Parts: sequence; C-alpha cells; structure tokens
Amino acid sequence: MYQELMICELLDLNETIAADLFRRCTYPWEVLTQIGNEILKIGQTLPKEEYDMVDENVWIAKSAKIAPSASITGPAIIGRNAEIRHCAFIRGNAIIGEGAVVGNSTEVKNSILFNKVQVPHFNYVGDSVFGYRSHMGAGCITSNVKSDKTLVKVDFQGERIETGLKKFGAILGDNVEVGCNTVLNPGVIVGRNTNIYPLSMVRGVIPAGSIYKKAGEIVSKRIY
Repeated sequence: MYQELMICELLDLNETIAADLFRRCTYPWEVLTQIGNEILKIGQTLPKEEYDMVDENVWIAKSAKIAPSASITGPAIIGRNAEIRHCAFIRGNAIIGEGAVVGNSTEVKNSILFNKVQVPHFNYVGDSVFGYRSHMGAGCITSNVKSDKTLVKVDFQGERIETGLKKFGAILGDNVEVGCNTVLNPGVIVGRNTNIYPLSMVRGVIPAGSIYKKAGEIVSKRIY
C-alpha cells in the first residue's frame, strides 16, 4: 500500500456526488475507467425537482448557470450552482461538482471535479480528478497521454507504480493551487494544500502541504 497516494489522504468524499465510486477504490486513478457508468447510475437517482435531464445522459442542476455558447456532451452531471462559462466544452464522462466553475474555452473530459473546483480560463482537464476547492490558473493543462503511447506509471519515491491506463492526467488533492501556464504531465499526483508555481512542468508525486517551485525544488509550507 502507498499510503500517501490513497484516496483517503487526498480527497474529502463529502464534497462529491460520486463518493460511492471512490469508496469502492483504493487509489484515485482507479475511478477513471468507471466514470461514465457511474454517471448513468447517479443520474437516475437525481431529484427531478432539482435537476433537468436536458439531453441523453446529461443532467444539469436547475440552479447551475450555463452559457449559451457552452457545449455539453453526455454522460455528464453538472451540480448545483455550478457555472459553465462561454465556449466551455464538457466532452463526456464528466462530473462537475456543486459550485464549480468551468470557464472560457476550458475542456473537460472523463474527469471528476469535486465541489468548488475552479478551472476558469483556457484549461484542459482530461482523465483527471480534482479535489475540493482545487484551482488551476489560466492556461494550465493536464497532459493525459505519454508521447510514446505506453501505459502511464506513477513515479513515487523511486518506484514506478503501474496504473494500467493509457490515459491518465492528474490527481489534485483538496485545496491545491496550480499557477498559470503549468503542465501537469501524465500520472501527476499533488497532495492536499499544495501550491505549484506558474510556468511549471510537473512530474511524479508532489507532497501535501508543500510549494513546488521547480523540478528538484519543493519546500514545505511554513505554518505561522
């Protein structure tokens, strides 16, 4: 077991409608192949007084704000008070949490955004899980496929952990801040309450409660 990488160490399951899916798994990347089917299950249970099924396998909370120019392909669930802004592209197998923001020209596919996540400006989120109140600055992307198309492995403390996945972007723990124009390489995992400097190219596992300045320069946050 890799304790630092376990769901319980990264994510508050009180902050997602997909909590049952995560409880059936040990590591967060294990949910990625199950998102679509889970959406179909959850969708059937959503209260009709709070959610509209606006298209095939697309459920949108009545309190959500959806720009006319946004494109939403199912299966998808858009949570209460979420905001889908101008030209956002929800490309299927996506859960957008309560109060989350998917912004201008941002694309989300096969991903779960917990409540209050913000991906507000020109972001790409693919095959990823973003924890409660995590935030990506403008222009940040998840790179979800290796250039040689081999299966993604998680680099952790000198080990390379097999995921069995060809497509795996990033896992952000709760309250992670990612600076503008950062690239999260395939299989990146960022622990809770960590900050990533702008213009970073991130690989591997970044510990909780730290500041990623650049490769090889990661410091613990000071507690005052």
